[in-house]
Amino acid sequence: MVKKFPYQSHFEAGQLVAVLTMQPLDRFLDYKAPEGGVFQGAFVTVPLGPRKVIGVVWGKGAGGYDPDKIRSIINLIDVPPMREEMQLFLSKVGDYTLTAMFSMLRLATRAPGLTDPPGMRKIYGLGHIVPDRMTPARRKVIGVLEDHNGSRFAMSELAQLAGVTSSVVKGLLAQNVLLEYETPRDLAYPFLDVAMDGKALTDDQSRVSRILRGKVAAKSYSASLLKGVTGSGKTEVYLEAVSECLAQGRQALVLLPEIALTVEFLDRVEERFGARPAEWHSGITATERRRCWRMVGQGMAQLVVGARSALYLPFQNLGLIVVDEEHDPSYKQDDGVLYNARDMAVLRASICDASVVLASATPSLESWANAKSGKYERLDLTQRFGVAELPDMKSIDLRGDELETGRWISKTLTREVFKRLERGEQSLLFLNRRGYAPVTVCRACGFQIGCEDCDARMVEHRFQGRLMCHQCGETKPIVKTCPSCSIEGKLAAIGPGIERLAEEAEMRFEGAKISVLSSDMHLTTRSLKERIISIANGEADIIIGTQLVAKGHNFPLLTCVGVIDADLGLQGSDLRAAERTFQLIRQVAGRAGRVDKKGTAFIQTLQPEHPVIQAILSGEEEKFWAAEADQRERAGVPPYGRMAGVVVSGPDLAQVSDLARYMVHNAEPLHRINAEIFGPAPAPIARVRGRHRVRILIKASKGVLIQPALTAWYASVDLPTNVRVRIDIDPQTFY
Repeated sequence: MVKKFPYQSHFEAGQLVAVLTMQPLDRFLDYKAPEGGVFQGAFVTVPLGPRKVIGVVWGKGAGGYDPDKIRSIINLIDVPPMREEMQLFLSKVGDYTLTAMFSMLRLATRAPGLTDPPGMRKIYGLGHIVPDRMTPARRKVIGVLEDHNGSRFAMSELAQLAGVTSSVVKGLLAQNVLLEYETPRDLAYPFLDVAMDGKALTDDQSRVSRILRGKVAAKSYSASLLKGVTGSGKTEVYLEAVSECLAQGRQALVLLPEIALTVEFLDRVEERFGARPAEWHSGITATERRRCWRMVGQGMAQLVVGARSALYLPFQNLGLIVVDEEHDPSYKQDDGVLYNARDMAVLRASICDASVVLASATPSLESWANAKSGKYERLDLTQRFGVAELPDMKSIDLRGDELETGRWISKTLTREVFKRLERGEQSLLFLNRRGYAPVTVCRACGFQIGCEDCDARMVEHRFQGRLMCHQCGETKPIVKTCPSCSIEGKLAAIGPGIERLAEEAEMRFEGAKISVLSSDMHLTTRSLKERIISIANGEADIIIGTQLVAKGHNFPLLTCVGVIDADLGLQGSDLRAAERTFQLIRQVAGRAGRVDKKGTAFIQTLQPEHPVIQAILSGEEEKFWAAEADQRERAGVPPYGRMAGVVVSGPDLAQVSDLARYMVHNAEPLHRINAEIFGPAPAPIARVRGRHRVRILIKASKGVLIQPALTAWYASVDLPTNVRVRIDIDPQTFY
């Protein structure tokens, strides 16, 4: 029996239907509806040549072909059909980002085993018996289970995660070290209890939460910018909106910019609602990914907490989307489908009559401008929660407080850290540069060690004993002999990275307990959580961190923040350099003094008079945003203009350059919309993974729809087979 969904069109057996597949084709394919008919949005298996592929019934077939040659759909896949609103969302995102629809469908179906029938499966978890003999392979299996907090896995999945053969798992099972369970293939998520009391809110928080609850209760589209100073309790406020959404029987989605934040956030959700929500990010297993996708589609997951791709899950009744730390650059996807999850969250909410809340202490200029124009409602939290006060901001002028050769912590900052050590308080030293040193140079011949496949210097990661290219990920052992002049012992690390800063801190603050937090430390979810908890419990005196420490963590004993190189982000020609430096340093400074002890943030800089540094020190945020907005508006750049970045790449530099020049000189569709064309020019990183890269930048006025012109321009170009053209609408980076 075919279940009928009232919001989907039904096609009788034999009718022509258009099917979108995930195959790299630029069109829909016509098939005949199977016996019993099929609904629009149904996931189906169809024949394509000799293969069987998965597709979605998109609508009525186009026809125009010999009916006798049109094949039938093979079968329907037992999952709820894609809602019409989801089809519309994927189409609009594809149109905006100039992405082919087959790629959009892939983005929306990133779950394994969709064609598997429902049923039972065997999974394995950790028991309480110790193996008779502990081998490295067995230790890996046990370690995986411990790292995933007692989760249970299928045998093949457990073996894959541990990097062992299934015989190792079977051996542990035979000794009852592992226990076997039989469970439904996909379980519904625990019920979240909205009747549970949340934390007591301040008057300021209560005012804002009432407004957000009202917007959710209206069951219509609304967009709000929740701007609250660091430590003001934004999370508790928007969890009240989540509670209202769940009470109405609708689903909610909370997007976080980093996987590292999910651990702490999930604990807060469990404390608020009595159970953990669904998770969606790269850190979950394939089994959990399948379970989440299916349960969201069946309405059996009330709340999803996830990374940007969670926006493409098949929600049945989405009532609220929260984009936490909405300013964070990691919401922009820079490979595959090039989209900004913040902007697409607003689009999805508008399509499904949901509320969207963009939360940040330092909002993006785009969101600030939308609130200024009335497109979003701005809701402010101006005070920290409880007795906590905002930290004092002070600069350390490195022109007067000179650094010792090969040292990066000034005398002033050293004294301040010693004061905190004497008082039993914590200090944070922040440097947004991974590794030990950004450049390794030969003092004999001047050669700089670079990546063989990219025009980028290899970064020394001394903790790992490797050199790493941060563009392509290529690594090799640290070398002692210069590859150019073959002289040994003359290679020197130049400049500071987070590891070098930690090395200096160990020498300066002898006996202090130091903890390093950086995204390249290869910490598991569990070990990262344990490290953050240990820091919060006072088990570290000094925290050394990259931007990972700027995102949402609460360390009660932290009263001193030292920004080692405030000028680092102001270098280069990125139009968002000032905005991002302001956001990052304000966020890092906000880690200080979040409980009952007053905090101070010290900013080491060679240019304390720089407008961005002055804005950070004064705290005059609105003045900064207004000045930044004025500059962008006069330049006609986002959010007051349209931009598209075009990268032409290929293995042959002459071929790539010739094609880029041809494109610039034959750009009639762009001229018709009065777009400005800059370039072609070598990209700042002119070669990545062996491919030469040339950039073209397109700028148009805000009232112009730039995509049709770009589409016509691109269609007029005859691309060689080994050359690629990537078009990025609203680029966030310009490398």
